[in-house]
Amino acid sequence: MNEKIIGILEYEKITSTLAGYAGSEPGRLMCERLRPSSNPEWIEHAQSETEAALKRLFVNDRLSFGANKDLRGTVKELNIGRSLSAAELLNIARLLECTAAVRHYGTDKREDAAPDVLEEYFLRLDPIPALSKEIFRCIISEDEISSSASNELSSIRKSYGVINGRIHSQLNSMVNSTYRSYLQDAVITMRNNRYCLPVKAEYKGQVPGMIHDQSSTGSTVFIEPAAVVNLNNQLRELEIREQEEIERILASLSGMCAGYADVISEDQKTLTLLDFIFAKAGYAMKLNATRPIFNDERIIRLRQARHPLLDASKAVPIDVRLGEDFDLLIITGPNTGGKTVTLKTVGLLTLMGQSGLHIPALDRSMLSIFREVYADIGDEQSIEQSLSTFSSHMTNIVDILKRADDSCLCLFDELGAGTDPTEGAALAISILNHLHDRGVRSMATTHYSELKIYALSTDFVENASCEFDVESLRPTYRLLIGIPGKSNAFAISKKLGLPDFIIEDAKQHISTEEESFENVISDLEAQRIRIEKEQEEIISYKKEIEDLKSVIEAKQEKLEEQRDRILREAREEARDILKEAKDVADETIRAFQKQGGQMKIQTMEKKRQNVRQKIAEKDASLAVKEQSKVSGQPLSEKEALPGTFVKIRSMNLTGTITVRPDSRGYVSVQCGIITSKVHVSDLFKPDPGELAKQASSSKTSGKASKYQQQRYSNPSSGSSRMDISKVSNMSAEINVIGMTVDEAVARIDKHIDDAYLCHLPSIRIIHGKGTGALRKGIHTYLDGCPYIRTYHLAQPGEGDAGVTVVEF
Repeated sequence: MNEKIIGILEYEKITSTLAGYAGSEPGRLMCERLRPSSNPEWIEHAQSETEAALKRLFVNDRLSFGANKDLRGTVKELNIGRSLSAAELLNIARLLECTAAVRHYGTDKREDAAPDVLEEYFLRLDPIPALSKEIFRCIISEDEISSSASNELSSIRKSYGVINGRIHSQLNSMVNSTYRSYLQDAVITMRNNRYCLPVKAEYKGQVPGMIHDQSSTGSTVFIEPAAVVNLNNQLRELEIREQEEIERILASLSGMCAGYADVISEDQKTLTLLDFIFAKAGYAMKLNATRPIFNDERIIRLRQARHPLLDASKAVPIDVRLGEDFDLLIITGPNTGGKTVTLKTVGLLTLMGQSGLHIPALDRSMLSIFREVYADIGDEQSIEQSLSTFSSHMTNIVDILKRADDSCLCLFDELGAGTDPTEGAALAISILNHLHDRGVRSMATTHYSELKIYALSTDFVENASCEFDVESLRPTYRLLIGIPGKSNAFAISKKLGLPDFIIEDAKQHISTEEESFENVISDLEAQRIRIEKEQEEIISYKKEIEDLKSVIEAKQEKLEEQRDRILREAREEARDILKEAKDVADETIRAFQKQGGQMKIQTMEKKRQNVRQKIAEKDASLAVKEQSKVSGQPLSEKEALPGTFVKIRSMNLTGTITVRPDSRGYVSVQCGIITSKVHVSDLFKPDPGELAKQASSSKTSGKASKYQQQRYSNPSSGSSRMDISKVSNMSAEINVIGMTVDEAVARIDKHIDDAYLCHLPSIRIIHGKGTGALRKGIHTYLDGCPYIRTYHLAQPGEGDAGVTVVEF
């Protein structure tokens, strides 16, 4: 790709921005040197690398490549056998440490994750953990070698510490006692790497030793006492031995690195490449860019494309097509309307795509691979070269015409401008015809009406315009393909303050044909705006209809699911009820047959109670979960009196209250042979029809009390009045003296049922005193009777222990 187009389209700003996403200096240099390619295989592979890295960034955090240094010079020194410094060895260790982290990032992924093109690069990395571990063990920092690097170094440093302590001990003794009066300051100092004492000049003869220095004023002499000269010499020897040992350690580590020189070099190159690839991915994420689809048919189709150097929040996306139905696209419109930005957007996105970068456009955007992109954009007039605006443009165009072929993309800004409009328009048409004949894809901007007519009358050319809001006199920057644009010079001039009489006079100088053409364009623009608004309304209506359709379908599906579930659960529940009823009946029959038909009345009663309990439990389990609409009024707790006929909402059953509400508001309701315990809030007054039906039932003819007649019945109809003849004939006393327990219990059971149905408050059972066996058996039966609230022996004078009083 020619370097001139790189400057015209400001491609270097793209690479400079891209370099900011690299984590290492080698990666930044690679980003800055990125150039477009015309090799399809290279482009597709580079795009795949960017896409794979972008997918990884969406899943994981960003990678750090900060430890990646350019080690080419270091590797060369290793290959010639030179010993490296501690800093250079640390650079190698840090690079290997970074290599290990990057390899772990690339290979540590889900088992179901598909491999990508980057996996090869991650597997190529060799962190050489033994080498990096040894370097970090021996070298603490660039200026410090660890004492544990070798036994010899450890021994030397221990000896150095011992001798250094002895020197300080002797010098402290001299400072604090022997030579205290001769010293300028009571301190120990160093001169020429040897420990000295600051002695006053007049006492220098009193302190034997070697003079190493004196102060600038001459008042202080720095003397190394003779007593520590030998110790200082030993320190110097240990320092030399320490340095020699450090050099030996560095040489040993350098030798280890030399054995892995090629691996280190390959790791550094791979890290640089990965840093570059992930920089492309980071830039794509910032731009919200997508991978373009490349074709070999020289077709460009950009969907909602944005110029990458403009503020994404302010840039207006454009749709551009070229190469399908037409080869040439002529863009018209007012100044500052976005014509030149459109040209640069198409050219720059082409360069980015061919550089392996994702482009800021919607997915499924299409680009073609061009060998060259040529552009004549901007004013390159030069006084030194005697080039006017027209001359500079024409010089570029001549050069483009010499080089362009069917593998090139040409972009012209204000083609034919800078000279006589008629001649300029004629030249522009001829140039575009020539490019079409050579199969060159081209885009051009213009203000000439001749070019608009040329595009309307030529098959392979299409008009496009940058939309302009006439009301606000501001461009919207939208690109409209298929519609020629107006320059709107008169409207803009009026907005800027040009007098109306000048504008009106200018209109008189426009030919009738030109004015008619501009009016046609204005009418087309108005129709387009109206059609777009109607289309938006249609789309809105369609969306609303689709939403309503989705809601209805969801409700229908939910209703069908609920229906199927209710039917399934009902069938399952019915099957369970039948099975359990059969099991209970079978068990009772087997028990009866086992005892040869001689089962005791008490045992049979228990079996009957068991069956009742099972039925009650199943009846409760089949209760309606949702509150259904029940005719009648809710029953208050004060109205819940024994004998009151009610309807149970949850069970959809009717019955009679037998027990007053307890402290929690629960009452017992007799529904046929079933007694249910329900809350008052679940009870309703039945309607007159249900009450009449209940009153006419032969089985429950004695259940309606005076309370019902007063509360619920209609006195005028008489349909809900009950026959109370049985109540008047019912005895509140039963005599079972002389009977066996079984005979007595059977009689008492029947009498209790009748008394309870007739709503007697209590009855008396006469059983006599005797041995007490009959009384005991009767009391055992009464303990299990659900109708009875309490029972007790009669009062003295009323039967005493021979009579039991039962209260319902």
